[in-house]
Amino acid sequence: MIDLYNAETKQLIGSITEADLKVLVGHLEEESAEDQDYYIDRATIDFMADGEATEHLLQLLRAAVGSSEGMEIRWQRR
Repeated sequence: MIDLYNAETKQLIGSITEADLKVLVGHLEEESAEDQDYYIDRATIDFMADGEATEHLLQLLRAAVGSSEGMEIRWQRR
């Protein structure tokens, strides 16, 4: 399992599968091969809802962003 965190507060957002991580990495820009931080906003989440992302992943991200403009998230394997 992979845990997603709010990169600023270090608060756990939730857990995702390897398949969810693959979708996340495939849709978001990495600054390097070791990058585990991403900026997400509502437009990014809508872009990810192209049929590849699971509803679980989309709901976690939507709940995390909430009414804010966006946020930095990071992932970590358990």
